[in-house]
Amino acid sequence: MILVTGSVTAREDSFDEVRRLSLEHVHRSRLEPGCLAHAVHIDCENPLRLVFVEQWADRAALSVHFVVPASRDFVRALKSLAAGASTIEIFDAARVEDL
Repeated sequence: MILVTGSVTAREDSFDEVRRLSLEHVHRSRLEPGCLAHAVHIDCENPLRLVFVEQWADRAALSVHFVVPASRDFVRALKSLAAGASTIEIFDAARVEDL
């Protein structure tokens, strides 16, 4: 499984639009082949920061996700609304155990 984490900090005047676009992106991404989970959360310590957590079946599915035109449009739109650079980290993960 591939685990992706990322974040974007919105400007105060653009937060509502960043949140709207992020939810739209999450809902659309969940329908893509190989998407196991895709969510966005508001950071409790910085309410202008949105944190993304994604799970993908494999790197191939994630690679397809990155070239979907709507995904590329989402990234471009965020750049103009963000207070700074966004982050993304990609991990190759395996479930250790269920608690």
